[in-house]
Amino acid sequence: MEQSRRNFIRSSSAFALGLSTLPSFITAAEMGSQNDIVNMGVIGCNGMGWSNIMSHLKMNNVRVVGLCDVDDNVLARRKEDYKKVRENTPTLYKDYRKLLENKDIDAVVIGTPDHWHCKMMVDALEAGKHVYVEKPLANSVEECYIMEAAARKYNRQVVQVGQWQRSGTHYAQAIDIVRSGQLGNIRLVKVWAYQGWMKPVPVQPDGQPPKGVDYKMWLGPAPERAFNPNRFHFNFRWFWDYAGGLMTDWGVHEIDIALYAMQARAPKSVMASGGKLAYPNDASETPDTLQAVFEYENFNMLWEHATGIDNGNYGRTEGIAFIGNNGTLVLNRQGFEVIVEDKQVNGERKTLMAEIPPQKTTGSYLDLHTSNFIESIQKNDPAHANCTPFTGSVAAINAHMGNVAFKTGRKVYWNNEQRNFGSDSEANQLIMANYHNGWTKPRV
Repeated sequence: MEQSRRNFIRSSSAFALGLSTLPSFITAAEMGSQNDIVNMGVIGCNGMGWSNIMSHLKMNNVRVVGLCDVDDNVLARRKEDYKKVRENTPTLYKDYRKLLENKDIDAVVIGTPDHWHCKMMVDALEAGKHVYVEKPLANSVEECYIMEAAARKYNRQVVQVGQWQRSGTHYAQAIDIVRSGQLGNIRLVKVWAYQGWMKPVPVQPDGQPPKGVDYKMWLGPAPERAFNPNRFHFNFRWFWDYAGGLMTDWGVHEIDIALYAMQARAPKSVMASGGKLAYPNDASETPDTLQAVFEYENFNMLWEHATGIDNGNYGRTEGIAFIGNNGTLVLNRQGFEVIVEDKQVNGERKTLMAEIPPQKTTGSYLDLHTSNFIESIQKNDPAHANCTPFTGSVAAINAHMGNVAFKTGRKVYWNNEQRNFGSDSEANQLIMANYHNGWTKPRV
């Protein structure tokens, strides 16, 4: 199911051309007639779920027929927002299972907190829907494998994971360079996210959920806890019950490209160190500062993140650096550059590789990613998707491994055949998904 490198480049480049010439992104004639409209539902409409569907709606043959959110306030706002782009009126739902019963819906966007991704994706596939699921793929290593199994079982339906850098043209160009051998032997890959906008999360007391919020449904399979505004919209990312902090939130984007370029999947070992070193007394649980070292067959990968500061590696707030003997390729969302190694020969500077001109981002890669999803549906070809669960799981599993190493406080060793950490019972427990409140893990 992993799409070929050739398809990645071809689809990215073709859609980039469309972006530069079509103000509505792509016309119905190019994506199919109005009779081929893809009816979509949105599960989780507050943040990335809405960003994703607004990107889909740049295509003339996509419309939304169902909106689902546990918060009435969000539903009311998105109903009005939708009126600005389409004339039909979507049906509103508070329980995603009711939305999935709607036979008119062809595909769903899942934009909920991470702890819901696995259950909702499997249920959507069982209901016959195509799925665009936000990253990270799942909130545990075990759930990633469950979602892979579901994609194999329901292999006529398209699943796209929201790691949209996979659809970026300059990322494709950078991957070509990495794989060409021009950089020489690559012994280290650095991936990082420095997030200066992230300030301390102030401690707040528990209280009652806002009026109109089905908090029990929001919790779903997560442990039962009193409502706290810090653990709700957006900031759920910094609490272990629902997500994995910056390691999984930003990590999956960067780790995905790093490992895809290096053609690696599973590490031999991982170790990590960090903690709440910037804001020790704020409300968050996940570390605000973290370094994790992943050991692969022929190279190491170093992840690091920091909140409250922007001065990351090579002066970039986020990115990936492929460090080779001949040169270093530094890549992020703004573009890439190659820093060439040199040496002195008879008093003259001699470069170890040819100079490569820097590249900048062009167009919206999220739009490329969503259009690739719709095109995959219309081609009836799940393998055409740029980021299937089989690719999305690689980044998510590796990111979760970084958190496991952090939580155990020691180096952990991965057994890829057994899909666990061997005899390390503590680490193995941390890769499992634990469902609560009467919800059960999907069985595929």
